[in-house]
Amino acid sequence: QVQLVESGGGLVQAGGSLRLSCAASGGTSSSYAMAWFRQAPGKERTFVTAISWSGGNILYADSVKGRFAISRDNAKNTVYLQMNSLKPEDTAVYYCAARYMLSSKFEYEYPYWGQGTQVTVSS
Repeated sequence: QVQLVESGGGLVQAGGSLRLSCAASGGTSSSYAMAWFRQAPGKERTFVTAISWSGGNILYADSVKGRFAISRDNAKNTVYLQMNSLKPEDTAVYYCAARYMLSSKFEYEYPYWGQGTQVTVSS
């Protein structure tokens, strides 16, 4: 069983940056692929980015390519999401998720989820 705790959300102006963190505990968290999803108000949760257990395979949604970067530090059991050039449409609750080994864009393939952290981008 893997427990995930997100942090780093907040309020930022458009064009600014934030770095989210997701700390994992339990199980062998370094063997897990990690992902970020987000849910904007009144909308479904959508894929943002994912990284495989080794860091060798990274996926991004088209909407964040070139602006967001995912990374992981297995020694700290932590995954990071660096968000640059933020836009008001990036406003959402950001969720960290984990699945064994391989990264995926599909929400249903992730059995472990954090509680989410709010990111608000003002115009």
